[in-house]
Amino acid sequence: MRVTVIGCSGSFPGPDSPASSYLVEADGYALVLDLGNGALGSLQRFRSLYEIDAVCISHLHADHCLDLCGYWVARKYRPGGPPPRIPVYGPSDTAARMAKAYDLAPDPGMSEAFDFRPLPRGPYEIGPFRVTTALMPHPVEAYAFRVEHGGRTLAYSGDTGPSDLLVDLARDADLFLCEASFLDRPGLPEGLHLTAREAGEHAARAGVGRLVLTHLVPWNDSDVSLKEARGSDYEGAIDLARVGAQYTL
Repeated sequence: MRVTVIGCSGSFPGPDSPASSYLVEADGYALVLDLGNGALGSLQRFRSLYEIDAVCISHLHADHCLDLCGYWVARKYRPGGPPPRIPVYGPSDTAARMAKAYDLAPDPGMSEAFDFRPLPRGPYEIGPFRVTTALMPHPVEAYAFRVEHGGRTLAYSGDTGPSDLLVDLARDADLFLCEASFLDRPGLPEGLHLTAREAGEHAARAGVGRLVLTHLVPWNDSDVSLKEARGSDYEGAIDLARVGAQYTL
């Protein structure tokens, strides 16, 4: 299983990265986790837009889903005709929200390009992957993902506040992509995002092999995020996510 960081900027694209998106590949199958604003361009550096087999959307904030609009254009109007539909898994109202975002009629909306499916709560199969989701604390319906293949495990937090369910979902993962939107300071909003230190604490409790800090908001100093994560009780390797970074599990 190979994981490529397509975009890792939090809340909006930064000067060095689009918003959230991660490419997961195994056995020739390509799964995209999130497709935030700006990610569609970056994705083409690593995989043809017509060689993506499925997309999973963690939640419907723009920095995690908005480039589905451009992807719909790329698939629907491809010279030579549109490719077959691909499944897009997401929160229950994903199809309607994406149609509205592009000012399309709800029927057919984007359904000629995408086969929209609600995210199941229990484990399910997407291509060669076994995927498990868990609902996270966030202002909207938002999910974290556990992706397993060949005895190896990727965990991806999506957007979340502190969560015991996230610890359970990430248990013993080889790689943990965990959001670290906030730096430690007083008065942080509850149930919205994690600090880098909290990301480290979740990684320690889950016993993960490697922690990668994601959803890095451009106005923060990423080096401070890394320092605060290393000040937690997590003793494993910690990286800052960067576009193009690849991890083979």
